[in-house]
Amino acid sequence: MYYLGIPTSRAAALVVSDDPVLRDQFYNGFSKTERAAVVLRLAPSWFRFGSLEILAHNRELTSLKKLLDFIIIEHYSQINPQDDSRYVQLFCQVAQKTMDLVVCWQSVGFVHGVLNTDNMSMLAITIDYGPFGFMETYDPHFVPNSSDKEARYCFDRQLQIAEWNLQKLSEAFIPFLDETQVIQVRTELQNFGPSAKVKQRSAFIKKLGLNEDKDDADSQLLTLLLQLMEETGTDFTMTFRQLGEIALADIRNPQILNEYWSLKRLSSHPQYPSFTEAYLKRIEEERG
Repeated sequence: MYYLGIPTSRAAALVVSDDPVLRDQFYNGFSKTERAAVVLRLAPSWFRFGSLEILAHNRELTSLKKLLDFIIIEHYSQINPQDDSRYVQLFCQVAQKTMDLVVCWQSVGFVHGVLNTDNMSMLAITIDYGPFGFMETYDPHFVPNSSDKEARYCFDRQLQIAEWNLQKLSEAFIPFLDETQVIQVRTELQNFGPSAKVKQRSAFIKKLGLNEDKDDADSQLLTLLLQLMEETGTDFTMTFRQLGEIALADIRNPQILNEYWSLKRLSSHPQYPSFTEAYLKRIEEERG
């Protein structure tokens, strides 16, 4: 994740002992004995959304205010710690950084398997590498956690869950906000979904080698491509890589497509010609 440019905690060490532990690795009722182990991870901070939630829930408001001020001083130096609007600024920055983080990991097919408020960082870095996975075959309902029977944390719901978690986080800020500031926080939450869609589209457009965002036209192009990928069971990563590798003149050549296994599968879809026509037209428009 780090070398893909995704904000993350870092693995430092793996400590293994001879102590036996019973683990149901796949949550299927077949437990087996394994050696106990601990992964040591490092991060600038381990404060999570839940760190604030529990203080708010217990009405420990003095401690909560101290924690908010500490986070601002230690990790958000661009916010004036004496500013009356500092908590609104902090919430808005956490929301934006969280949005960027989830869009970033979605763009490489990463799915966090337990994206609850206790596994979301106040610094918007990836923490809790419990159940997680990278999509191979494109599937918007891909779930890397076998205990997530309802697909709450599937690929397609990651941004929606992030928004829900931010809603829960906002409740911890409310005791320190006036009416105007509460409205500002709620406005930030209302804008999360639409803004996230724009950023997500932008990230995927870049994966297609494009820089300009054409709004509806690009949304239609991406929707068509993802539909083809889902219905043909195409590999998520390799489809984009091979679209970048193949010469544009060969994108409809059956003989050449045989050398690109993921695109070959994609081209079996009856709407593949419609996609390539729209894609080539879109590239030509941007070339200038």
